[in-house]
Amino acid sequence: MARPDKAAAVAEIVEQFNDSAGAVLTEYRGLTVKQLQELRRTLGENANYAVVKNTLTKIAAKEAGVDGVDDLLNGPTAIAFISGDLVEAAKGLRDFAKAHPALVIKGGYVDGAPIEASQIAKLADLESRDVLLGKLAGAMLASLSQAVYLLNAPLSQAARLAGALQAKAEQDPSILAGGAPAPAEATEEAAAPEAPAEDAASEDAPASEESAEASAEAPESTEA
Repeated sequence: MARPDKAAAVAEIVEQFNDSAGAVLTEYRGLTVKQLQELRRTLGENANYAVVKNTLTKIAAKEAGVDGVDDLLNGPTAIAFISGDLVEAAKGLRDFAKAHPALVIKGGYVDGAPIEASQIAKLADLESRDVLLGKLAGAMLASLSQAVYLLNAPLSQAARLAGALQAKAEQDPSILAGGAPAPAEATEEAAAPEAPAEDAASEDAPASEESAEASAEAPESTEA
């Protein structure tokens, strides 16, 4: 029968596996307690870094249904149980290992499948979730700005057209009447003067025979 403290340790590791999106197994031999504390601060809320016993971890992995990690459980082992940003956790482990070569990344387990150390390094090269969300938000905002511009463009063009029409109407009010010419005074003036022209022509014309005979038959004045 297993000792209660070992059973509790196994149960705790099982819970860590079940609650994590992934786990990265490392060898920490050569690191000081202070350096381990520094690593935990580096990982922050993205991962819980815990030193484990290999035999108990094998039992816990089996109970949690985690496959492919038994071969990694040799030598001093500590596991980063990742509950936050997977990429940020991978970056933290990679950068700390560069600064402290005693930290060796052996491999891990992500989304139900084992991964190699080289794959964890590739994860660290990816952009974090926050950066990707920022880029996505930027792209959506740019698309929204373009849509607003397209919606506003016809209105601005209509406003410019209305302004031009107003200026034209101030110069030529006939535009507001459909472009038909307004009754011009010149039309009335052109029709009126025809009659006086005929009168002037009759006075200057030679007299007719009837008018000459009427003048001859008229009685002479007695005074003459």
